[in-house]
Amino acid sequence: MRIIADADKCVGSGQCVFTEPDLFDQSEDEGTVVVLNAEPEGELLERGAREAVDNCPGQALSLTE
Repeated sequence: MRIIADADKCVGSGQCVFTEPDLFDQSEDEGTVVVLNAEPEGELLERGAREAVDNCPGQALSLTE
């Protein structure tokens, strides 16, 4: 799996960071999503990535298999 983030769609809510801080952060300048690990490995991180995608209010996150 690979995480894809579209910073143009990001509304800066931080839900991804709250959901999975090992995978996501926010830029200090704009508050938009920063992917820390685009290819998470392991069941817990993959589950966290899927949850972050589902919870993203701006629909800025997606996954490829």
